[in-house]
Amino acid sequence: MARKNFVFTSEAVSEGHPDKVCDRISDEVVDLFFREALTQGMDPWSVRVACETLATTNRVVIAGEYRGPSSVTPDKIEAVARQAIKDIGYEQDGFHWQKAKVEILLHGQSADIAVGVDSAGSKDEGAGDQGIMFGYACDETPDLLPAPLYYSQKILRLLAEARHAGEKKLGPDSKSQVTVRYKNGKPVAATQIVVSHQHLDESMTSKDVLALVKPYVKKALPKGWITKDTVWHVNPTGKFFIGGPDGDCGLTGRKIIVDTYGGAAPHGGGAFSGKDPTKVDRSAAYAARYLAKNIVAAKLASRCTIQLSYAIGVSQPLSIYVDTHGTGKVKEEKLEKAIRECMDLSPRGIRKHLDLNKPIYARTAAYGHFGRTPDKDGGFSWERTDLVKKLKAALKKK
Repeated sequence: MARKNFVFTSEAVSEGHPDKVCDRISDEVVDLFFREALTQGMDPWSVRVACETLATTNRVVIAGEYRGPSSVTPDKIEAVARQAIKDIGYEQDGFHWQKAKVEILLHGQSADIAVGVDSAGSKDEGAGDQGIMFGYACDETPDLLPAPLYYSQKILRLLAEARHAGEKKLGPDSKSQVTVRYKNGKPVAATQIVVSHQHLDESMTSKDVLALVKPYVKKALPKGWITKDTVWHVNPTGKFFIGGPDGDCGLTGRKIIVDTYGGAAPHGGGAFSGKDPTKVDRSAAYAARYLAKNIVAAKLASRCTIQLSYAIGVSQPLSIYVDTHGTGKVKEEKLEKAIRECMDLSPRGIRKHLDLNKPIYARTAAYGHFGRTPDKDGGFSWERTDLVKKLKAALKKK
Protein backbone atom coordinates (compact mmCIF):
# COMPACT_ATOMS: atom_id res chain seq x y z
CA MET A 1 0.00 0.00 0.00
CA ALA A 2 1.44 3.36 -1.05
CA ARG A 3 1.93 5.98 1.65
CA LYS A 4 -0.70 8.69 1.75
CA ASN A 5 0.90 11.28 4.02
CA PHE A 6 4.55 12.22 3.47
CA VAL A 7 6.93 14.89 2.19
CA PHE A 8 9.00 14.58 -0.98
CA THR A 9 11.66 16.82 -2.50
CA SER A 10 12.87 17.42 -6.06
CA GLU A 11 15.41 19.85 -7.45
CA ALA A 12 15.86 21.70 -10.73
CA VAL A 13 18.72 23.60 -12.32
CA SER A 14 18.74 26.49 -14.77
CA GLU A 15 20.10 26.73 -18.31
CA GLY A 16 23.18 28.44 -16.86
CA HIS A 17 24.12 25.60 -14.54
CA PRO A 18 27.54 24.27 -15.69
CA ASP A 19 26.19 20.82 -16.57
CA LYS A 20 23.27 22.33 -18.45
CA VAL A 21 25.61 24.57 -20.45
CA CYS A 22 27.30 21.35 -21.58
CA ASP A 23 23.99 19.64 -22.33
CA ARG A 24 22.96 22.62 -24.44
CA ILE A 25 26.19 22.63 -26.46
CA SER A 26 26.03 18.87 -27.03
CA ASP A 27 22.44 19.12 -28.24
CA GLU A 28 23.28 22.07 -30.47
CA VAL A 29 25.80 19.78 -32.17
CA VAL A 30 23.11 17.11 -32.68
CA ASP A 31 20.80 19.75 -34.19
CA LEU A 32 23.61 21.03 -36.41
CA PHE A 33 24.10 17.59 -37.96
CA PHE A 34 20.38 17.20 -38.63
CA ARG A 35 20.06 20.73 -40.07
CA GLU A 36 23.02 20.23 -42.36
CA ALA A 37 21.78 16.81 -43.46
CA LEU A 38 18.40 18.26 -44.42
CA THR A 39 20.01 21.26 -46.14
CA GLN A 40 22.43 19.07 -48.11
CA GLY A 41 19.75 16.60 -49.17
CA MET A 42 21.27 13.81 -47.07
CA ASP A 43 19.01 11.16 -45.55
CA PRO A 44 18.49 12.26 -41.91
CA TRP A 45 17.96 8.61 -40.96
CA SER A 46 21.69 8.06 -41.48
CA VAL A 47 22.84 10.76 -39.03
CA ARG A 48 24.71 9.51 -35.97
CA VAL A 49 25.96 11.72 -33.14
CA ALA A 50 27.30 10.97 -29.67
CA CYS A 51 28.68 14.25 -28.34
CA GLU A 52 30.07 15.04 -24.90
CA THR A 53 31.02 18.50 -23.66
CA LEU A 54 33.17 19.69 -20.77
CA ALA A 55 33.20 23.32 -19.67
CA THR A 56 35.39 25.10 -17.14
CA THR A 57 36.93 28.55 -16.76
CA ASN A 58 36.90 30.01 -20.29
CA ARG A 59 37.40 26.56 -21.79
CA VAL A 60 35.02 24.24 -23.68
CA VAL A 61 36.01 20.76 -24.88
CA ILE A 62 33.69 18.95 -27.30
CA ALA A 63 34.41 15.25 -27.90
CA GLY A 64 32.67 12.19 -29.28
CA GLU A 65 31.83 10.53 -32.57
CA TYR A 66 29.54 11.18 -35.51
CA ARG A 67 28.42 10.19 -38.95
CA GLY A 68 26.91 12.91 -41.06
CA PRO A 69 27.36 15.49 -43.79
CA SER A 70 30.87 16.73 -44.52
CA SER A 71 29.48 20.27 -44.46
CA VAL A 72 29.60 20.08 -40.65
CA THR A 73 33.03 21.60 -40.06
CA PRO A 74 34.87 22.39 -36.82
CA ASP A 75 34.19 26.09 -37.48
CA LYS A 76 30.44 25.46 -37.58
CA ILE A 77 30.57 23.38 -34.43
CA GLU A 78 32.50 26.12 -32.64
CA ALA A 79 30.01 28.72 -33.88
CA VAL A 80 26.97 26.89 -32.47
CA ALA A 81 28.78 26.35 -29.18
CA ARG A 82 29.59 30.05 -28.83
CA GLN A 83 26.06 31.05 -29.80
CA ALA A 84 24.63 28.72 -27.17
CA ILE A 85 26.82 30.27 -24.48
CA LYS A 86 25.75 33.74 -25.64
CA ASP A 87 22.06 32.80 -25.63
CA ILE A 88 22.35 31.50 -22.09
CA GLY A 89 23.86 34.82 -21.07
CA TYR A 90 27.52 34.27 -20.23
CA GLU A 91 29.59 37.41 -20.78
CA GLN A 92 31.62 37.20 -17.59
CA ASP A 93 35.37 37.38 -17.10
CA GLY A 94 35.60 33.71 -16.12
CA PHE A 95 33.27 32.41 -18.83
CA HIS A 96 32.56 34.48 -21.92
CA TRP A 97 31.03 33.36 -25.20
CA GLN A 98 33.68 35.23 -27.19
CA LYS A 99 36.76 34.65 -25.04
CA ALA A 100 36.40 30.98 -24.11
CA LYS A 101 38.75 28.59 -25.92
CA VAL A 102 36.75 25.88 -27.75
CA GLU A 103 38.50 22.59 -28.51
CA ILE A 104 36.79 20.07 -30.83
CA LEU A 105 37.73 16.40 -30.63
CA LEU A 106 34.92 14.74 -32.59
CA HIS A 107 35.76 11.77 -34.81
CA GLY A 108 33.96 9.28 -37.02
CA GLN A 109 31.61 6.68 -35.55
CA SER A 110 33.05 3.24 -34.76
CA ALA A 111 32.40 0.73 -37.56
CA ASP A 112 31.71 -1.92 -34.91
CA ILE A 113 28.83 0.15 -33.53
CA ALA A 114 27.54 1.10 -36.99
CA VAL A 115 27.26 -2.51 -38.16
CA GLY A 116 24.99 -3.34 -35.23
CA VAL A 117 22.79 -0.28 -35.58
CA ASP A 118 22.34 0.05 -39.35
CA SER A 119 19.69 -1.87 -41.24
CA ALA A 120 20.96 -4.18 -43.97
CA GLY A 121 19.11 -6.67 -46.17
CA SER A 122 16.45 -8.32 -44.01
CA LYS A 123 18.00 -6.96 -40.81
CA ASP A 124 16.10 -4.06 -39.24
CA GLU A 125 17.84 -1.15 -37.57
CA GLY A 126 19.11 -2.21 -34.16
CA ALA A 127 19.36 -0.36 -30.86
CA GLY A 128 22.45 1.82 -30.48
CA ASP A 129 23.25 0.27 -27.11
CA GLN A 130 21.92 -2.07 -24.47
CA GLY A 131 20.07 -0.66 -21.49
CA ILE A 132 16.87 -0.07 -19.59
CA MET A 133 14.71 3.02 -19.98
CA PHE A 134 11.84 4.29 -17.84
CA GLY A 135 8.86 6.52 -18.48
CA TYR A 136 6.51 7.95 -15.89
CA ALA A 137 3.38 10.06 -15.61
CA CYS A 138 1.00 11.01 -12.82
CA ASP A 139 -2.02 13.27 -12.45
CA GLU A 140 -0.52 15.62 -9.83
CA THR A 141 -0.01 18.53 -12.27
CA PRO A 142 -1.50 19.71 -15.59
CA ASP A 143 1.51 18.36 -17.50
CA LEU A 144 1.26 14.99 -15.73
CA LEU A 145 4.58 15.40 -13.91
CA PRO A 146 5.31 14.97 -10.18
CA ALA A 147 4.56 18.18 -8.31
CA PRO A 148 7.95 18.73 -6.59
CA LEU A 149 9.82 18.67 -9.93
CA TYR A 150 7.13 20.56 -11.84
CA TYR A 151 7.22 23.52 -9.45
CA SER A 152 11.00 23.49 -8.99
CA GLN A 153 11.34 23.86 -12.75
CA LYS A 154 8.62 26.49 -12.95
CA ILE A 155 10.44 28.69 -10.43
CA LEU A 156 13.60 28.69 -12.54
CA ARG A 157 11.76 29.25 -15.83
CA LEU A 158 10.10 32.36 -14.42
CA LEU A 159 13.41 33.67 -13.09
CA ALA A 160 15.10 32.98 -16.45
CA GLU A 161 12.34 34.85 -18.27
CA ALA A 162 12.86 37.81 -15.96
CA ARG A 163 16.63 37.74 -16.53
CA HIS A 164 16.28 37.59 -20.31
CA ALA A 165 13.72 40.40 -20.12
CA GLY A 166 16.25 42.70 -18.47
CA GLU A 167 16.63 41.85 -14.77
CA LYS A 168 20.31 42.74 -14.64
CA LYS A 169 21.04 41.65 -11.08
CA LEU A 170 20.55 37.94 -11.81
CA GLY A 171 23.21 35.71 -13.37
CA PRO A 172 22.55 32.65 -15.53
CA ASP A 173 23.44 29.99 -12.93
CA SER A 174 20.75 28.88 -10.49
CA LYS A 175 19.20 25.92 -8.71
CA SER A 176 15.90 25.37 -6.95
CA GLN A 177 14.42 22.72 -4.70
CA VAL A 178 10.88 22.29 -3.42
CA THR A 179 9.78 19.99 -0.62
CA VAL A 180 6.11 19.16 -1.00
CA ARG A 181 3.75 17.83 1.66
CA TYR A 182 1.32 15.17 0.51
CA LYS A 183 -1.98 14.56 2.27
CA ASN A 184 -4.09 11.56 1.31
CA GLY A 185 -1.76 11.06 -1.62
CA LYS A 186 -2.22 14.56 -3.02
CA PRO A 187 0.30 17.46 -3.00
CA VAL A 188 -1.03 20.26 -0.79
CA ALA A 189 1.80 22.55 0.41
CA ALA A 190 5.45 23.54 0.16
CA THR A 191 7.21 22.93 3.46
CA GLN A 192 10.72 23.97 2.33
CA ILE A 193 11.87 26.09 -0.60
CA VAL A 194 15.49 26.37 -1.73
CA VAL A 195 16.74 28.83 -4.36
CA SER A 196 20.42 29.40 -5.02
CA HIS A 197 20.83 32.10 -7.66
CA GLN A 198 23.93 33.71 -9.07
CA HIS A 199 23.92 37.49 -8.64
CA LEU A 200 25.92 39.95 -10.73
CA ASP A 201 26.14 42.60 -8.03
CA GLU A 202 28.82 41.29 -5.68
CA SER A 203 27.54 43.37 -2.78
CA MET A 204 24.15 41.60 -2.67
CA THR A 205 23.33 39.59 0.45
CA SER A 206 21.10 36.55 0.85
CA LYS A 207 18.33 38.86 2.05
CA ASP A 208 18.69 40.96 -1.10
CA VAL A 209 18.42 37.89 -3.31
CA LEU A 210 15.44 36.61 -1.30
CA ALA A 211 13.60 39.88 -1.87
CA LEU A 212 14.35 39.63 -5.57
CA VAL A 213 13.33 36.00 -6.17
CA LYS A 214 10.43 35.62 -3.71
CA PRO A 215 7.74 37.13 -6.00
CA TYR A 216 8.67 34.67 -8.76
CA VAL A 217 8.51 31.72 -6.36
CA LYS A 218 5.08 32.82 -5.16
CA LYS A 219 3.90 33.15 -8.74
CA ALA A 220 5.15 29.66 -9.59
CA LEU A 221 3.47 27.79 -6.74
CA PRO A 222 -0.27 27.14 -6.35
CA LYS A 223 -2.24 29.52 -4.19
CA GLY A 224 -2.09 28.58 -0.53
CA TRP A 225 1.00 26.39 -0.84
CA ILE A 226 3.26 28.94 0.85
CA THR A 227 2.29 29.42 4.48
CA LYS A 228 3.80 30.96 7.60
CA ASP A 229 5.36 27.56 8.28
CA THR A 230 7.17 27.37 4.93
CA VAL A 231 10.92 27.49 5.44
CA TRP A 232 12.98 29.47 2.92
CA HIS A 233 16.64 28.86 2.02
CA VAL A 234 17.82 31.46 -0.49
CA ASN A 235 21.57 31.55 -1.24
CA PRO A 236 22.19 29.79 2.09
CA THR A 237 25.99 30.11 1.76
CA GLY A 238 25.54 33.89 1.76
CA LYS A 239 27.14 34.66 -1.60
CA PHE A 240 26.83 33.30 -5.15
CA PHE A 241 28.74 35.74 -7.36
CA ILE A 242 31.08 33.35 -9.18
CA GLY A 243 28.87 30.99 -11.16
CA GLY A 244 28.62 28.78 -14.20
CA PRO A 245 31.61 26.82 -15.52
CA ASP A 246 33.96 29.35 -13.92
CA GLY A 247 32.73 28.30 -10.49
CA ASP A 248 32.21 24.60 -11.11
CA CYS A 249 33.26 22.36 -14.00
CA GLY A 250 30.36 21.17 -16.15
CA LEU A 251 29.85 17.90 -18.02
CA THR A 252 27.18 16.58 -20.37
CA GLY A 253 24.72 14.12 -18.85
CA ARG A 254 25.14 14.72 -15.12
CA LYS A 255 21.59 15.94 -14.44
CA ILE A 256 19.55 12.89 -15.45
CA ILE A 257 17.16 13.05 -12.47
CA VAL A 258 16.56 16.76 -13.05
CA ASP A 259 15.94 15.93 -16.72
CA THR A 260 13.30 13.29 -15.95
CA TYR A 261 11.07 12.92 -12.87
CA GLY A 262 12.93 14.44 -9.95
CA GLY A 263 13.50 11.10 -8.25
CA ALA A 264 9.79 10.21 -8.12
CA ALA A 265 10.32 7.41 -10.65
CA PRO A 266 13.18 5.05 -11.59
CA HIS A 267 15.85 6.02 -14.11
CA GLY A 268 17.78 3.62 -16.30
CA GLY A 269 20.99 5.60 -15.91
CA GLY A 270 21.57 6.80 -19.47
CA ALA A 271 21.73 10.51 -20.24
CA PHE A 272 19.89 12.14 -23.16
CA SER A 273 21.76 15.19 -24.40
CA GLY A 274 24.28 14.89 -27.20
CA LYS A 275 22.76 11.68 -28.58
CA ASP A 276 20.93 11.15 -31.85
CA PRO A 277 17.69 9.13 -31.59
CA THR A 278 19.23 5.79 -32.62
CA LYS A 279 20.52 5.84 -29.04
CA VAL A 280 17.68 4.25 -27.09
CA ASP A 281 18.95 5.97 -23.94
CA ARG A 282 17.19 8.95 -25.45
CA SER A 283 14.52 7.78 -27.89
CA ALA A 284 13.19 4.85 -25.85
CA ALA A 285 13.03 7.03 -22.73
CA TYR A 286 10.96 9.48 -24.76
CA ALA A 287 8.75 6.62 -25.98
CA ALA A 288 8.26 5.30 -22.45
CA ARG A 289 7.22 8.77 -21.23
CA TYR A 290 4.88 9.11 -24.23
CA LEU A 291 3.17 5.81 -23.44
CA ALA A 292 2.93 6.45 -19.70
CA LYS A 293 1.51 9.94 -20.29
CA ASN A 294 -1.11 8.63 -22.69
CA ILE A 295 -2.16 5.93 -20.22
CA VAL A 296 -2.69 8.56 -17.51
CA ALA A 297 -4.31 11.00 -19.97
CA ALA A 298 -6.72 8.22 -20.97
CA LYS A 299 -7.60 7.91 -17.26
CA LEU A 300 -6.55 4.27 -17.30
CA ALA A 301 -4.43 5.02 -14.21
CA SER A 302 -3.51 7.93 -11.95
CA ARG A 303 0.17 6.91 -11.95
CA CYS A 304 2.07 4.85 -14.45
CA THR A 305 5.66 3.64 -14.72
CA ILE A 306 6.90 1.90 -17.87
CA GLN A 307 10.20 0.09 -18.36
CA LEU A 308 11.63 -0.84 -21.75
CA SER A 309 14.83 -2.83 -22.27
CA TYR A 310 17.10 -3.23 -25.30
CA ALA A 311 20.24 -5.00 -26.52
CA ILE A 312 22.71 -3.39 -28.91
CA GLY A 313 22.00 -4.34 -32.51
CA VAL A 314 18.63 -5.91 -31.63
CA SER A 315 15.54 -4.25 -33.05
CA GLN A 316 12.63 -5.06 -30.76
CA PRO A 317 12.66 -4.41 -26.99
CA LEU A 318 13.56 -7.38 -24.84
CA SER A 319 10.82 -6.54 -22.36
CA ILE A 320 7.95 -4.16 -21.67
CA TYR A 321 6.87 -3.65 -18.07
CA VAL A 322 3.96 -1.55 -16.81
CA ASP A 323 3.24 -0.63 -13.17
CA THR A 324 0.20 1.50 -12.34
CA HIS A 325 0.97 1.50 -8.61
CA GLY A 326 -2.46 0.22 -7.63
CA THR A 327 -4.26 3.03 -9.49
CA GLY A 328 -4.98 1.17 -12.75
CA LYS A 329 -8.45 0.63 -14.19
CA VAL A 330 -7.22 -2.40 -16.17
CA LYS A 331 -4.63 -5.07 -15.49
CA GLU A 332 -1.01 -4.20 -16.26
CA GLU A 333 -0.67 -7.28 -18.46
CA LYS A 334 -3.41 -5.95 -20.74
CA LEU A 335 -1.70 -2.56 -20.93
CA GLU A 336 1.57 -4.23 -21.91
CA LYS A 337 -0.17 -6.05 -24.77
CA ALA A 338 -1.99 -2.89 -25.85
CA ILE A 339 1.28 -0.95 -25.93
CA ARG A 340 2.83 -3.47 -28.32
CA GLU A 341 -0.22 -3.18 -30.57
CA CYS A 342 -0.31 0.62 -30.56
CA MET A 343 3.34 1.45 -31.17
CA ASP A 344 6.33 -0.11 -32.87
CA LEU A 345 9.00 0.14 -30.18
CA SER A 346 11.97 -0.67 -32.38
CA PRO A 347 14.44 2.22 -32.68
CA ARG A 348 13.21 2.87 -36.24
CA GLY A 349 9.57 2.61 -35.13
CA ILE A 350 10.09 5.09 -32.31
CA ARG A 351 11.89 7.58 -34.55
CA LYS A 352 9.13 7.33 -37.14
CA HIS A 353 6.22 7.52 -34.70
CA LEU A 354 7.63 10.50 -32.81
CA ASP A 355 9.29 12.05 -35.90
CA LEU A 356 12.65 12.40 -34.18
CA ASN A 357 14.99 12.89 -37.17
CA LYS A 358 14.89 16.68 -36.83
CA PRO A 359 16.91 19.49 -35.24
CA ILE A 360 14.66 19.63 -32.15
CA TYR A 361 17.05 18.81 -29.32
CA ALA A 362 18.77 21.98 -28.07
CA ARG A 363 15.46 23.17 -26.60
CA THR A 364 15.30 20.06 -24.40
CA ALA A 365 18.60 20.80 -22.65
CA ALA A 366 17.13 22.93 -19.84
CA TYR A 367 14.02 22.77 -17.66
CA GLY A 368 13.33 19.10 -18.26
CA HIS A 369 12.76 16.84 -21.22
CA PHE A 370 9.21 16.10 -20.05
CA GLY A 371 6.16 18.11 -19.08
CA ARG A 372 6.66 20.49 -22.01
CA THR A 373 4.20 21.71 -24.62
CA PRO A 374 4.61 19.98 -28.02
CA ASP A 375 5.93 22.40 -30.65
CA LYS A 376 4.45 22.87 -34.11
CA ASP A 377 7.74 21.83 -35.74
CA GLY A 378 7.74 18.48 -33.93
CA GLY A 379 9.67 19.38 -30.82
CA PHE A 380 8.56 17.51 -27.68
CA SER A 381 6.41 15.20 -29.81
CA TRP A 382 6.62 12.66 -26.98
CA GLU A 383 4.46 14.98 -24.87
CA ARG A 384 1.47 14.55 -27.20
CA THR A 385 -1.56 12.63 -25.93
CA ASP A 386 -2.69 11.46 -29.37
CA LEU A 387 -2.51 7.77 -28.46
CA VAL A 388 -5.43 7.86 -26.02
CA LYS A 389 -8.11 6.64 -28.45
CA LYS A 390 -5.87 3.95 -29.91
CA LEU A 391 -5.01 2.58 -26.47
CA LYS A 392 -8.66 2.43 -25.45
CA ALA A 393 -9.56 0.71 -28.72
CA ALA A 394 -6.78 -1.86 -28.28
CA LEU A 395 -7.94 -2.63 -24.75
CA LYS A 396 -11.50 -3.24 -25.94
CA LYS A 397 -10.23 -6.00 -28.21
CA LYS A 398 -8.71 -7.96 -25.34
